[in-house]
Formats: sequence, C-alpha cells, structure tokens
Amino acid sequence: MKVKLWMCASLVGVVGVGVGAAAEVQATPSTAKSTILAQAKVAPIDISAHNRTVDGKRWRAELETRGLTDGYVVDNQFLPGQSTGWHSHPGPSLIFVVSGSVTNYDSNAPGCAGVTYPAGTSFIDAGGKDMHMLRDDGNVAAETIAVQFIPNGQPRRIDVPVVPDGCRP
Repeated sequence: MKVKLWMCASLVGVVGVGVGAAAEVQATPSTAKSTILAQAKVAPIDISAHNRTVDGKRWRAELETRGLTDGYVVDNQFLPGQSTGWHSHPGPSLIFVVSGSVTNYDSNAPGCAGVTYPAGTSFIDAGGKDMHMLRDDGNVAAETIAVQFIPNGQPRRIDVPVVPDGCRP
C-alpha cells in the first residue's frame, strides 16, 4: 500500500465558508473532550521506506513535508451523542479509533454521508478545504487518537460557523 502525504505551506489557504440566508442552521459546537498529548515542531521530512512483509509482499510508505510543521498527538473522548462539531484542519490527520466507534461526516461526501469506524480501525482526514465532524452515534463511549501535521504557525483546528451546504447528518 502506498501512502503519500504532501504538505506545502504555500498551498495552504484560508478555508472559506459561504454565509447565506439567515435561515441557515448553526453548526453544533464540539461537545467531545479533546486533550493534546504531545506537540512539537517537526523539521522538514522526506521519508521513503521500502520493505517486504514476512510473506514477501512489497510494502512502501512515503511522507514528505516542505517547511516547518507543527506536529500534534490528540486524544478525543466521546460520550454517546457527543461530536467534534463541524471543523477543518489545514493539514492531514491520521485517526486511530481506540474504543467504541465514531462516524466521520465529511463535506466531500454526497449529503455529507457518514462512515462509521469501529475500535481497531483508522482513517485519514486529508485536511485542506474539506470540513468534517466526528460523532459517537453508538451507545457506548468512544475514543480516538489523532496524529496531525499542520503547517507551522497555522491553527490546528478551524471551527466552521455553519453546517456545510447540502449536509443532513
């Protein structure tokens, strides 16, 4: 499996959110508990790892950043029904589901359809212009750990003041 993450500070822009009629629904603020476990400046990275699995299959991973990066490890804890609220990130996040399950509602999906991830799975939030919301739609508490790469000096999280157009989660 080939994984490539490209970040370039010059390509990261401000996420614009259109504000229309006064009848627009306001986004739900975050009700989940978020704790930054680690934060550090990360020098430019250019890693290309090649290997073979124990059964001989080829494996490769690539990670490249351009410019200084702010790295974060974030623990998110959700009670049933709690969410992160609609938001975006200027860089990518790798999210591990530690317990329970979370549903990721993404502005790039038709109707912002959600995808549910149970404990023991992971997913990528590419960051950039997409907006998303994680919510515990189950009946037990959930926890995620996110590893984030954010262009230096940029906000880690950008709250979205309104539910993205066409979203119905």
